[in-house]
Amino acid sequence: MTALVLAVALLVLANVLNNRLAPHWYLLTSLGTTALLVALYAWAGAPWALAGFGGHALRGAVWGLVLAAVVALSYLVVALVPATRAALRDRRAAGVSRSEVAYQVLVRIPLGTVVLEEVAFRGVLYGLVFDRYRWLWATVVSAALFGLWHVLPASGLARYNPVAGRVFDRRRGLLIVVSVLVTGLAGVVLCESQRRSGSLLTPIAVHWAVNGLGYLTAYLVAGRGMATAL
Repeated sequence: MTALVLAVALLVLANVLNNRLAPHWYLLTSLGTTALLVALYAWAGAPWALAGFGGHALRGAVWGLVLAAVVALSYLVVALVPATRAALRDRRAAGVSRSEVAYQVLVRIPLGTVVLEEVAFRGVLYGLVFDRYRWLWATVVSAALFGLWHVLPASGLARYNPVAGRVFDRRRGLLIVVSVLVTGLAGVVLCESQRRSGSLLTPIAVHWAVNGLGYLTAYLVAGRGMATAL
């Protein structure tokens, strides 16, 4: 229980640093937090397999690639349909350079966001709770905390996505609630992907596909040669 409390406290600190106090140190904060969480899990002595660090890397990688391909196909369909394309617009990806896109998709998102969140929520937190209370409670706790993790990021979502801005105009509280619920449900899916594949590589691949390919698609939709690029 001590390790679980310390892990949650560490994540609260990292969340505040990344979203409020020191966003420019995002990558270093995330990598440092990831390393501390792994060390904390080792100190707790819980089985590594429960956290997805077992010997099923190949199976996890295969499932991850398959599910990532499904995500990629989904983005392609949404981007090609005019009625749904606007949902992919993100002002953070508009007008940026190709080098910035490469940095976001290949460095900041996978190392700063995906690895930290998967090691934290589908790895350390999931494994610590699983070790004491089995997989159902591990999923509930991990998914609930994953939803709450997105409270601060969700507060600025309306500024970046015009569709969210219109739908939730003057209802930022509702936007935060919806974001927490959606990411909480996503957390359930990611927990199950880890449990069923036996490897953290599966949710890592899916998470990167959702975030990384989402950013790349938003960049293309923003007007950087959408017709020719697709």
